Amino acid sequence: MIKVKVAGVVIHNKTNSPIVILKEEEGDKILPIWIGFMEASAIAAKLEGVEMPRPMTHDLLNNCLAQLGVRVERVVVTDLIDNTYYANIYLRYGEEEILVDSRPSDAIALALRADAPIFVEEIVMQKTMDSVSAEGDSEERSELEELLRQLDTEDFGKYKM
Repeated sequence: MIKVKVAGVVIHNKTNSPIVILKEEEGDKILPIWIGFMEASAIAAKLEGVEMPRPMTHDLLNNCLAQLGVRVERVVVTDLIDNTYYANIYLRYGEEEILVDSRPSDAIALALRADAPIFVEEIVMQKTMDSVSAEGDSEERSELEELLRQLDTEDFGKYKM
């Protein structure tokens, strides 16, 4: 597994879709995951330290877990199947580990609120690059490569929506 951090949230120029960018903590690998606007807002708000007057959905879930004595141990992006990413949330309740299936965007938003580490299975990185190479037309592939090239470490963590 590869430990990653959330580098930022950007908008894809052509599709106008939000993308969360995960960057390897101790390397150069980058994983872009297309997500929904609500999840992008939740992730970006946490990255920017925006305090909402009332708990949003991911804050509410994190608060409920904490009140029940459940800790978010880690989040893992586990697979890419038919252009859909999969993730698991690993919870700890006493001695018991609980595995919860999740969309990566929700898992990431929760992990940020719980200060839990985020990991990506190595196979996901490989499948992403294979998918872009095989399925994307040359223009789409060039756009994605350009997007990733333009990401500067000084931009990481900035809300770019």
